[in-house]
Amino acid sequence: MSTVFDTIITTGVRAGQIPARTDAARSWYRDAAQSFGRVNERKLLSGDATRMVNIIKPGNMYMFMYDPKYKETLPYYDRFPMIFPFRVESDRFWGLNLHYLPHTLRARLMDALYDTATNQRFDETTKLRMSYKMLQSASKIKFFEPCVKQYLYTQLNSKFLYVYPSEWDIALFLPLERFAKASKTQVWSQSKKMVGTK
Repeated sequence: MSTVFDTIITTGVRAGQIPARTDAARSWYRDAAQSFGRVNERKLLSGDATRMVNIIKPGNMYMFMYDPKYKETLPYYDRFPMIFPFRVESDRFWGLNLHYLPHTLRARLMDALYDTATNQRFDETTKLRMSYKMLQSASKIKFFEPCVKQYLYTQLNSKFLYVYPSEWDIALFLPLERFAKASKTQVWSQSKKMVGTK
């Protein structure tokens, strides 16, 4: 079954753009994703069984459905995180959920994260080199703080959808944030205050 990623990439290749290879291509795919209509997250999760995994690895991108254990005390939360995990333990993991940033800051953070990629092939061998210590020390990645989230395996409501590196720029801007208890505008406003930007 074709996914939204397949649709946008096919259109982009026809337009002469190859995912993730140039700044112009990245911009094209981000614009295409941002202009895409509503995406059904459940349909996305069921679209390609080969993408669905039980185990995550640091430096890859994943999406999944999540129900926080202590959601009553949280001011807001994302029910469909899009993360780059950077620390994985037996019962939980930590990652950057880029949904917590508005599109402009999301793009700036992603551009900085590309500098940590293990290679420029943007295939399944490509990963981001990241740790919390590295994120703290990199001045170009100063927007990361609102994105750092911890997740418990017991609270997962789906398997993990693996996002191929060639699709990162599409996933970045797809309208897939599913915030509860606050609108995305409210969440993004709080994130901007946290990093000291307008």
